[in-house]
Amino acid sequence: MGRFAPTTLDLDGKVIFVTGGTGSFGRRFVETVLTRADPRKLIVYSRDELKQSEMQQDLAEKFGPEKMARMRFFLGDVRDRERLSLAMRGVDVVIHAAALKQVPAAEYNPSECIHTNVLGAENVVWACLQNRVKQVIALSTDKACNPINLYGATKLASDKTFVAANNLSGDIGTRFAVVRYGNVVGSRGSVAPFFQRLIAKGAAELPITDPRMTRFWITLNQGVDFVLSSLSLMRGGEIFVPKIPSMKVVDLATAMAPEAQLKTVGIRPGEKLHEMMISADDARSTVDLGDRYAIEPVFAEYTREPLQGARLPEDFSYASDTNDEWLTGSDLLGLLSDGEPAPRRRATDA
Repeated sequence: MGRFAPTTLDLDGKVIFVTGGTGSFGRRFVETVLTRADPRKLIVYSRDELKQSEMQQDLAEKFGPEKMARMRFFLGDVRDRERLSLAMRGVDVVIHAAALKQVPAAEYNPSECIHTNVLGAENVVWACLQNRVKQVIALSTDKACNPINLYGATKLASDKTFVAANNLSGDIGTRFAVVRYGNVVGSRGSVAPFFQRLIAKGAAELPITDPRMTRFWITLNQGVDFVLSSLSLMRGGEIFVPKIPSMKVVDLATAMAPEAQLKTVGIRPGEKLHEMMISADDARSTVDLGDRYAIEPVFAEYTREPLQGARLPEDFSYASDTNDEWLTGSDLLGLLSDGEPAPRRRATDA
């Protein structure tokens, strides 16, 4: 059990729906829920039939027919509002993980990213309200805080959509919240598996965008635990932010390949030197809950009690270069080898 493992997991007998369920997070989330809980149904919603087929085979080998009887695999896209609404009938909990996440691809194809990340978020909200879903958590990213790239801007718009959706639920009672965290160790698109592939090919040098660059790091298991524990804490409208360590990308490369030369190649379009998860402006409405922060909604036209936590000091911000917790190279290598394999690389789920 990781640092964010929930003390209680109230998912027994529930119907759980995961968008982007065949992605890195979705697969680990499904495996974790099947291991720890006894849901009535667990629905994977994604658009890649091959990845769904592979996931079904893997889960059948791991969990057997009794658990697989709870699984449902629905083909569909979050861009398709009617399909989403049909697929969500009878659902209690929705985890929205589907997104287009690649920064350079989003810069080059902005309309595609907007259709999936922004309009798709609106479709998820609409379908949840139509089906009287009880709890909804949307996955976000550190790039949504003070965004400079299109991906971050679309996720900020998505975050705002889910927070404001609480004002639409009325007597339906659906509650929406967001979780925001940094780079996932070993996941698709992370720099660590990219370095691993180069090292396996015998590369004598590793490309570094900028030696000053820092990032927040979280493991896939920690990300799943963070979502599950946030489900038990949410009251509606929060953006939950975990307290996680930072690391310089150059230190990661040196730890993974001490003998390799490092070549500075420059920052890609839309990249930051350092990421931020809570800005000074957000901090004024943020509370410290111990293992995480919660950005509270600045307006709440619905009934909710605020979370009880310490208020943050004036001008507080939570950024990867000024973080209090840092990983060493050996720390990160331990995370990479601790049951966090990189998933098969195929088209991004949505």
